[in-house]
Amino acid sequence: MTTQRNQDLLPAELTMGTVMLKVGDMKLMSDYYQRALGLEIIAEQDGGLYLGRRGKPVVHLAPAAGLQIPGRGEAGLFHTAILFEDQPSLAATIATAAHYEPRAFVGSADHLVSEAFYFTDPEGNGIELYYDKPREVWQWDGKNVVMDNVALPPQRYLEQYLSEAAVSRQHDAPAGVGHIHLQVGDVSTAHKFYVDTLGFEKTAGWHGQALFVSAGGYHHHMAMNVWNSRGAGPRRDTLGLGEVLIEVPSAEDVSALADRLKVAGVQNHHTGLELRFEDPWRNSLRVAVR
Repeated sequence: MTTQRNQDLLPAELTMGTVMLKVGDMKLMSDYYQRALGLEIIAEQDGGLYLGRRGKPVVHLAPAAGLQIPGRGEAGLFHTAILFEDQPSLAATIATAAHYEPRAFVGSADHLVSEAFYFTDPEGNGIELYYDKPREVWQWDGKNVVMDNVALPPQRYLEQYLSEAAVSRQHDAPAGVGHIHLQVGDVSTAHKFYVDTLGFEKTAGWHGQALFVSAGGYHHHMAMNVWNSRGAGPRRDTLGLGEVLIEVPSAEDVSALADRLKVAGVQNHHTGLELRFEDPWRNSLRVAVR
């Protein structure tokens, strides 16, 4: 599937950037993201830690002592999805995460477009570790990508792909944020904001309970669901998601989005190379030139 460049659409070259998390226990969370997920400290700045692979930050842990963990039914983060380039690299991190805390593993699935394994960090933030199947095997029904939840036994996956070589080079294997999945109050409002205003394209729905959106024909860069949070209102200031970063190629892309937000009456702060604003549930987003 190809997407034609359009003034009202986000650019096809869009990528997801570093996810900022507000953290209560920096020592515990830093230890988890390093030892369980194989990330390394890249920088200590902005009042926190940036952790990632090969110099590329994946998460920004920002200290926020005194804030509470959000309730299960509140809007906010469903999971941060970390994308790996190959199956052995994914298997190596599944293994270290499962060894660090077996109870943090919460499921796995073959989604037809990807192979995904789900965990929860020590402060309740969802994490997806996944590998994309080649685009030529993705199937499309018109403008909707075909996805499913097919059983993917983790032990069998590790037996097939885990190797000593993959574990030994874990920190050198690339990994980055592939998509972000949010909990929201209702799907129709999410569609109006993320598709009609921001300029993502809808790629899938899920029985009126979830929305998947992307730029450039990816299966999804963002998703929103109401599985736990139907009817949720604006977020309180809690631990968990602090900011979603979306990276675009040029300042013109940022300016075009700023114009769309202005027309839609969405308050924003535009400084030329970046744009900050909130969605209807007070999830903070930043769009910046890559």
